[in-house]
Amino acid sequence: MAKDTNYIELQQFVPPNGGELESPKQNPSNGKLTAFQRRIVLESLGLAPDAPLERIPHPNQYMIDRIEELDVEIALGILRNALADHSGDVNFSEYDLVSRLMNGASRYLKSPSKDLNLDLKAALREIEEDKTTSGNEYPEYDEMEIKNEEEWAIKVKIQAAFIRYHSIYPEIRSITDPCDDDDTHVETLRVYVIGLVWTLIGSVVNNFFVHRMPSIALGPHTIQILLLPTGKLWERYVPEVTIKLFGFSFDLNSGPWTYKEMMLATIMYSCSAGTPYAIYNIVVMKLDKFYGLKWVTWTFQFLLASSTQFLGFGFALLMKKVCIYPARALWPTILPTIALNRALMRYSESSERDSQFRLSQFSVFYLVFVGSFLYYWIPGYFFTALSNFNWPTWFSPNLIHLINVTGSNEGLGLNPIPSFDWNIIDSDGCLTIPFYTYLNKYIGRIIGFIVILVIYYTDNNWTSYLPINSNHLFDNKGKVYQILKILGNDNLFDETKYQQYGPPYFSAANLVLYGAYFCLYPFAILYHMATEWESMKLAFINIFHTFRDSIRPMNSSNRDARFGRFSEDPHCQMMSKYEEVPDLWFLAVLIVSTVFAVLCVSLYPTETPVWGVFFTIGINLVFLIPITAICSVTGFLFGLNVLVELIVGYAIPNSGLALITLKSYGYNIDNQASNYITDQKLAHYTKLPPKAIFKGQLLSTLLSVFISLLIANWQIDNIPDLCESNQADKLSCPGANTFFYASIQYGEIGPAKVFGGLYPVLKWCFLLGAILVIPCALFKKYGPTNLAKYFQPTIIIGGLLGYAPYNLSYATGGLYFLYFFMYYVKRHYLLWWERYNYILTLALSAGVAFSALLGFFIFLITGFSLDWWGNTISDRGIEGRKGQLAWHNVTDAPDGYIGLRYGSFP
Repeated sequence: MAKDTNYIELQQFVPPNGGELESPKQNPSNGKLTAFQRRIVLESLGLAPDAPLERIPHPNQYMIDRIEELDVEIALGILRNALADHSGDVNFSEYDLVSRLMNGASRYLKSPSKDLNLDLKAALREIEEDKTTSGNEYPEYDEMEIKNEEEWAIKVKIQAAFIRYHSIYPEIRSITDPCDDDDTHVETLRVYVIGLVWTLIGSVVNNFFVHRMPSIALGPHTIQILLLPTGKLWERYVPEVTIKLFGFSFDLNSGPWTYKEMMLATIMYSCSAGTPYAIYNIVVMKLDKFYGLKWVTWTFQFLLASSTQFLGFGFALLMKKVCIYPARALWPTILPTIALNRALMRYSESSERDSQFRLSQFSVFYLVFVGSFLYYWIPGYFFTALSNFNWPTWFSPNLIHLINVTGSNEGLGLNPIPSFDWNIIDSDGCLTIPFYTYLNKYIGRIIGFIVILVIYYTDNNWTSYLPINSNHLFDNKGKVYQILKILGNDNLFDETKYQQYGPPYFSAANLVLYGAYFCLYPFAILYHMATEWESMKLAFINIFHTFRDSIRPMNSSNRDARFGRFSEDPHCQMMSKYEEVPDLWFLAVLIVSTVFAVLCVSLYPTETPVWGVFFTIGINLVFLIPITAICSVTGFLFGLNVLVELIVGYAIPNSGLALITLKSYGYNIDNQASNYITDQKLAHYTKLPPKAIFKGQLLSTLLSVFISLLIANWQIDNIPDLCESNQADKLSCPGANTFFYASIQYGEIGPAKVFGGLYPVLKWCFLLGAILVIPCALFKKYGPTNLAKYFQPTIIIGGLLGYAPYNLSYATGGLYFLYFFMYYVKRHYLLWWERYNYILTLALSAGVAFSALLGFFIFLITGFSLDWWGNTISDRGIEGRKGQLAWHNVTDAPDGYIGLRYGSFP
């Protein structure tokens, strides 16, 4: 249907003279709220019905005023526009409610103004058509517990006010305010000091444990807990003195530690405390287990790490109108960070006494945090079988078929109760990402499970002679592939040695993993174009406008118009008060980091041509829109590392170093761009000045680069058996091993050999991905609305990536929590969910993180270990890598080895 038939121009409405409701009261839809209406409004805001006016927080009072002054007919126009703008918006959870309220206009609005009446008739016809064609059933008004026109009118006004003055999404309303105090301190001396100090500490911890499986990390939510007392201590003990330095003045103590200061410090930490992707390069290049190169100097490491981290900054500039300003760009994974910030900073507000709920968010957080902290000692150290609860394997720990299906360490993890450890249960963010995202991804994991079993038990490509779910590569004797056996003295590929040793082979899970990647890349682009062409076209237009504006002088006119068509969004209106970051700043970072990248490949023997750097920049630009657009709505993010492996392997054959060098750029540019974009969205939601965010991100990222390099080099020089599967502290390096073996398969040997003779079927996965677009797009458009709306085939394919070395046991436990909290509770107890859901997941995760860190260092220092049945049962037999790890024994294969015959290697 054409836009002008289902979209109402609100400018035509003025408070009507007619349009009174059929009620003995004096027009209950407009003017002051009645006692009955006020009760409904307070309940909708999560407040007690009898909350005193003087204790109602300012943001809630602001919304009450907006609801009170809103005319019911204009409110109906707002609702109709929302239905038009967000048709098919899978995150618009109140779509049915708004539709029902619109449907109620025919019953309760007896004399609407003339123009509105015409639009309402068209709207009601569309609703009736939607019910007929899609099977949607909107309950009658009595089922909504609407008893009269007074109640209907106030609920119409409430929903319209939420949409017009706050957000259309309950998730956003639960963690943001509809108004902003721009006088709040943000960019102070102490916020930079505190933010950078915690970035330093977090970088040390996170980089040290990045090679552990499962990893342990100090996430942003964990650091937020520590930021609060740090800020309060500074506020209390540092003198209120102003110092002058180089013509600048700084306040040592700016008064109370503010909500915005804490959010800025959190963003500084979140954008930088993770491990730079280039660390995998450095470990693989320097560690003797891998390449063992001696020329990998500190200068090279800095050029590589800093350039890969900062190239994404320039891309973040281009995506502001695509993934920051639009309301649809929720970025669900960042919402818990804001929720915790609010809970911690508002714990002392007296308004908590007037909430519908007895416990404050602060109280719930610390109660759950303490419980999680204490509980984790059980599955983490005293009864570890509860963590890796592979109980089906206990009955016969040496039965290979049982292990293949149910094993958590060596198998595919089919287990209805796989873990009692939140660190494993929440591996996929079960209380963070939307219900439909997790469910689609889990369906993909089930499909992957079936496909892997089929491949394995049909002995496809000799997989039955290898472990079923490994990310290692194997030789034709079934042993882990030794790269040094195919390299010459100059660490370059030696064809003669290769022909003597043979090519490497994939496990069944690794075959499916790579096939899914090859299928995903063409599918993601083509499917997004087929189903979201208008939004994708608009995204390219917005990028062009952003680039055009970046090369024009900034003046008041184009500064005020920077939000474009999003200028009516409440959050964009609030952010318009703050000066935007000059585009030249982004471009300067982009240019400098590009120069660093060119120097990195030019001055050192990386075997990488300069054009390779610009190639990876270009391919990231092509995929930037679909990757960030999908992630901003669903929370699902995928990288370009495998695609770059393939292309570079063809373009620069027999060079593992060139492959991993360009792989670090190919993956990290878009990944870091998404990282920076999410932080800018955090700032957008919390009303932080864009310039402060830019400077904080820049400084903290630079600091983290230095820390990560220090930790990586110390580990390489001092930790025994680093990256070995039996490493004492579980520093088995799943990421580095995958990184290294990919360099062998697609770098040293090359995809031409892989596709030409070893695994020719994989090349057809690209075609399969393109073909699958047709039925998936048709189903999305013509399938049953209730299914098609939540059908996300890109995420389903992404679910197949959840193997080698992970498996179903890392997702099944989270599915139960997901259904209960993200579906049942959200559907039936929305206000409770808005108040506590994100707090709950953060408290559980923070408790585990602190407990794991403390326990690790205690047991490391004391050398204490608890050797009893509860800590050893999970590692018996094959699950402990003892005995025969594969179905068939290689010694029983023809000629005593598997794969292609000697003399016929590709």
